[in-house]
Amino acid sequence: MLFINAETVHQALTFPKLVNALQVAFTENIQVPPRLHFDIENPKASRETTLLMMPAWQVGNVAGIKLVTVAPENGQKNLPTIQGTYLLLDVDTGSMKAMMDAPSLTAKRTAAASALASRYLSRKDSNTLLVIGTGTLAPHLIAAHASVRPIKQIFVWGRNFKKAQEVCQQVAYLNISCTAVEDLECYVKQADIISCATMSTKPLIFGKWLKEGQHLDMVGAYRPDMREMDDECLTRSAIFVDNFESAVRETGDIAIPLAESVITKNDINSDLFALCRNTFSFNRDKSDITVFKSVGHALEDLAAAKLVFEFVENS
Repeated sequence: MLFINAETVHQALTFPKLVNALQVAFTENIQVPPRLHFDIENPKASRETTLLMMPAWQVGNVAGIKLVTVAPENGQKNLPTIQGTYLLLDVDTGSMKAMMDAPSLTAKRTAAASALASRYLSRKDSNTLLVIGTGTLAPHLIAAHASVRPIKQIFVWGRNFKKAQEVCQQVAYLNISCTAVEDLECYVKQADIISCATMSTKPLIFGKWLKEGQHLDMVGAYRPDMREMDDECLTRSAIFVDNFESAVRETGDIAIPLAESVITKNDINSDLFALCRNTFSFNRDKSDITVFKSVGHALEDLAAAKLVFEFVENS
């Protein structure tokens, strides 16, 4: 069995190669049972620690399971918020093929899913990107979005301005102008694509700030009590998700407006399965505002893990 570290995972999963692999995976017959989600009381923090178990398999090929913990306050302890491992197994023999770093795998596949959605939903001439949040995902979201759209200007906003500056330093290799900003409302109004990945429990983006033609990529708010956008963002927009089943129950950005009858399930246009399989076609008007809500899917992990394994085998 191979043991694959985070550095190797990052080397293997480049954009847009991973974006293309996910696009194919969403059309394939990959079996994904509902993920197991447990909130574990943590007396040493103000929020629970979350344990996630996400299996997936492809008949006659490989299976995999991701085991991760999410501890929202780990940033205060100089520890990563997400920790865990991914196991890739051979379906025929049941043997373990590889064990690899799950946080790096998660970051790359999450960013790639956002870029895949943008490929279908954002304006093709989108050239200004605002990233909200300065965590692990931020530089990967920037690189992923820049791999599918002609991004010429990047803005980064975070509660900690210094961390926003650090994100810009991390993506300097892209040779795209990147600026840390402090006035969130001002730059929401300017951006073509807004990508938000935070642990916020209250909306950061408000529908009254939005302009025609924008695309919102909502990545955080992974629990039913978390929100990154207000109701008006949804009522003004065409709504899309990565997978319908999880989105309507796992994220407060969708579950709360559904429970309060702000939107209905019929207001969700499509998910990545329908978009990639061409069973739903979205013909964007220049004035349309689109929202993509990502909650994560084990199919994405399996597709990414297969790429990592192939990279290591061929190295």
